[in-house]
Amino acid sequence: MVVGNVELPLMPAVAGIRWGGAAAGIKRPGRKDVAVMEIAAGSSVAAVYTLNAFCAAPVVVAKRHGAVTAPRYLLINSGNANAGTGEPGMRAAEASCAAVAAVMGCKAEEVLPFSTGVIGELLPVAKIEAVLPQARESLTADGWADAARSIMTTDTVPKGATRQIVVQGKTITINGISKGSGMICPNMATMLGYVATDAGVDQALLQQLMTQAANRSFNCITVDGDTSTNDACVLVATNKAGVSFNSASDVGYAEFAAAVIEVCQVLAQAIIRDGEGATKYITVDVRGGVNEAECRQVAYTIAHSPLVKTAFFASDPNWGRILAAVGRAGVEGLDVSKIDIYLEDVSIVRGGGRDPGYTEEAGQKVMKEAEITICVELARGGAEAQIWTTDFSYDYVKINAEYRS
Repeated sequence: MVVGNVELPLMPAVAGIRWGGAAAGIKRPGRKDVAVMEIAAGSSVAAVYTLNAFCAAPVVVAKRHGAVTAPRYLLINSGNANAGTGEPGMRAAEASCAAVAAVMGCKAEEVLPFSTGVIGELLPVAKIEAVLPQARESLTADGWADAARSIMTTDTVPKGATRQIVVQGKTITINGISKGSGMICPNMATMLGYVATDAGVDQALLQQLMTQAANRSFNCITVDGDTSTNDACVLVATNKAGVSFNSASDVGYAEFAAAVIEVCQVLAQAIIRDGEGATKYITVDVRGGVNEAECRQVAYTIAHSPLVKTAFFASDPNWGRILAAVGRAGVEGLDVSKIDIYLEDVSIVRGGGRDPGYTEEAGQKVMKEAEITICVELARGGAEAQIWTTDFSYDYVKINAEYRS
């Protein structure tokens, strides 16, 4: 089930971007599982990738191609991750880029490949190659919604976000789509995410913004603590809106950057709301840390705890599990006598022990809600961090037990 509202919005065209797609039958016949993004010449492209040492072949190839040329096409497939496939997987990723180049009339190095799905199986390049002419014919500026559906795996809903702002009298559009539902603990970005704007942005500045946006959004979510082999997020600026940014101090840039970050946050939170088997959307808000890093350390320890997550699924206010997670987070010099913990506005721990005014009835009332905030006050400094996560349900186990069937 989806927790809360995850509706795919009506997404306006972004000048300089076209999407096409086709059904290659990679995993299931008849379902669109190949998407192609066409990027106008003269665009800037920034990306962040997984830090998993077993990064997939398409990640290696995408990083290699992106370092030597300006990308003109992105090729995305679902149903097969092409990860853990060794040198044959590398050749398959390169071959898929060459196939796009032959159909679209560009260089193979101008294609960045992305794959998502089952690990350990070689990419069926022939199936993808066979439908690329169809993908080319379907290229349209209005293809965002179809692309969002094409990149889904265990997602139950497509995920998208859009914002428009006016800078210097010109309208700037920002669109984004993402996929992700399980194996979610990005260590750079999201599982797969694509954001594009018609603003012009200097390449170095765009890369800085992509990293900043990832750290404020996709690097703040976790379903299960597993960082995928295939995580990637791409930010494209086509320079078609008549507004360009060369420096962070340029007029309107702060507003523009905030809009890009907001799009990424909506996408990241949609992934959590659609987490595999999720019945609860949980915000872990840690405040009063010496620095943001230790606040994140505490937040992630809570968010990754199977005992905490299963208690939330059961709507059981077993606050001792939260307390224990804070204590084992590894924060040096932590004074537990100063720690306060809240479920929404219900104080459960005061000064390191059970709040004298706390009642099980008050905790139970909060735990029955679908959206819950855990707030931890460390009383060590002025830093804070937020992490978004889910509970663990029976369905999470079932989905992942049957993932390859």
